[in-house]
Amino acid sequence: MMVNDKQPLAGKVALVAGGTRGGGRGIAVELGAAGATVYVTGRSSVAGRSGLDRPETIEETAERVNAAGGAGIAVRTDHSRPEEVRALVGRIAAEQDGRLDILVNSVWGGDPLTDWEHPLWEQDLDTGLRLLRQAVETHIITSRYALPLMVARGSGLVVEVTDGNTARYRGSFFYDLAKSAVIRLAVAQAAELKPHGVAAVAITPGFLRSEAVLEHLGVTEAGWRDGAAKDPHFAHSETPAYLGRAVAALAADPAVMAKTGRALATWGLYKEYGFTDADGTQPDWAAYWADALEAEYGPLGDPL
Repeated sequence: MMVNDKQPLAGKVALVAGGTRGGGRGIAVELGAAGATVYVTGRSSVAGRSGLDRPETIEETAERVNAAGGAGIAVRTDHSRPEEVRALVGRIAAEQDGRLDILVNSVWGGDPLTDWEHPLWEQDLDTGLRLLRQAVETHIITSRYALPLMVARGSGLVVEVTDGNTARYRGSFFYDLAKSAVIRLAVAQAAELKPHGVAAVAITPGFLRSEAVLEHLGVTEAGWRDGAAKDPHFAHSETPAYLGRAVAALAADPAVMAKTGRALATWGLYKEYGFTDADGTQPDWAAYWADALEAEYGPLGDPL
């Protein structure tokens, strides 16, 4: 089969679970730019907002996938509900002749549930456990129903989106547990999928310039550099497109099985694949950390 250099994922089918905003949206759009058909799922839809009550929708992401050159299909799905995920995967199988090449588990929604101020013994237990259900169980449910399509074809890539790729503590008990658990999900899936020719990896961005972060700093993407006045580290942030291009590069790599089971990062992958951020730069959060933050916070640590 001839490979289109500009759209190396032409003919491929992807599911981006949690593609409404942030990293999930960036991944969906860049998979589309590489030619893929992308099912974009989440709870925030034109039919109604999720509990986060934010304006971004899965339909808007699907439109951006289309504009980038792919085919975006929005399907409102609560990934904490097995019956909805089962129906979603059944629809993909029916519409795509059983094909699913790329599964991205990017469901999060844990920001309002994260307590950055208190140790475990002073936190609200129900809230913490709800964060784990939202950020970890949803990934498990989605993989449970989606993986059989990949196993049947003997190929595919699973991407678990996380924060950080080392054992360094992330500053809040339940947040750290969720993000670390997601890496372990990639490791476990990789072990079970390897005999079937399917790869599984975890991936982290650096300081992600998401819609919520831009809003928090009172800036827009067009004037994002002004946010460094409030947070100087923000000057070294990266857009969701950077993460998306990292995932698209992995998905187009015929040797991706060599990376299965690993916890990867944008700051390592850009060196291998040569992709850039939306503005043509190549942010390297690990290099910035080593130069500006390591003395105060210690090293990031070795990749898991």
